[in-house]
Amino acid sequence: MNLFHGTFLYGVLLALLVPGAELVAQDVPSPRRPEVTRFARPRASGINPSAVSVARLHYSGGGDWYWGRSALPNFLRFVRDNTDFPVDTSEYEITVMDPELFKYPFLFATGHGVISFSDEERERLREYLEGGGFLFVNDSYGMDPGFRAEMARLLPEREVVELPFSHPLYHCFYDFPNGPPKIHEHDNKPPRGHAVILNGRVVVYFLVESDIGDGWEDAQVHNDPEEKREEAFRMGLNILTYALLY
Repeated sequence: MNLFHGTFLYGVLLALLVPGAELVAQDVPSPRRPEVTRFARPRASGINPSAVSVARLHYSGGGDWYWGRSALPNFLRFVRDNTDFPVDTSEYEITVMDPELFKYPFLFATGHGVISFSDEERERLREYLEGGGFLFVNDSYGMDPGFRAEMARLLPEREVVELPFSHPLYHCFYDFPNGPPKIHEHDNKPPRGHAVILNGRVVVYFLVESDIGDGWEDAQVHNDPEEKREEAFRMGLNILTYALLY
């Protein structure tokens, strides 16, 4: 078991076995402007040190990494309200080279356009993934070709594969027998979940033609039906559950 999994499992057990062992309530910080150069922020005092923290990845290449400012806080509140997982509901923003990277077992990246990494960033991201970290990339539109090329450079010995619908990621919390849900239409294609697998474990999950990130945003942003937003949150919870427990 890697360090990420061990710390999280301890927190889950604590929340389940010790009455009152829960997170101290906190306000979700307002979105930060994308030109800020220091992204990782220390946890607020009183946060359960075993609580899982999710960081939004600030990547290079020109894509709008900051897209969907309400998405991640809404998703983390859904996790808090629908599971016994200890979770920090703050959103943190981080670069691959930030010294705080390894404090976050789950990285979330989204946006439109190009995502790319330098040689130094690829080396560090590979170390992060090999150590038990997980990267979820939600393609809001246009990330597919560039991201596949980046994965070929990052892990040249590992092919990007489409996950079969029987994979545990689609069944580990909620049941998605037909794979990822279709939340937003892009190019009239079915949603597909692609993955990079290391040592039998998915370490990168790349979701195309689904856009659950849009489904996580405030209801008035896209005016999605409530059932679509629920599907998006549930799919996100499956991804997080798999990342932390498998």
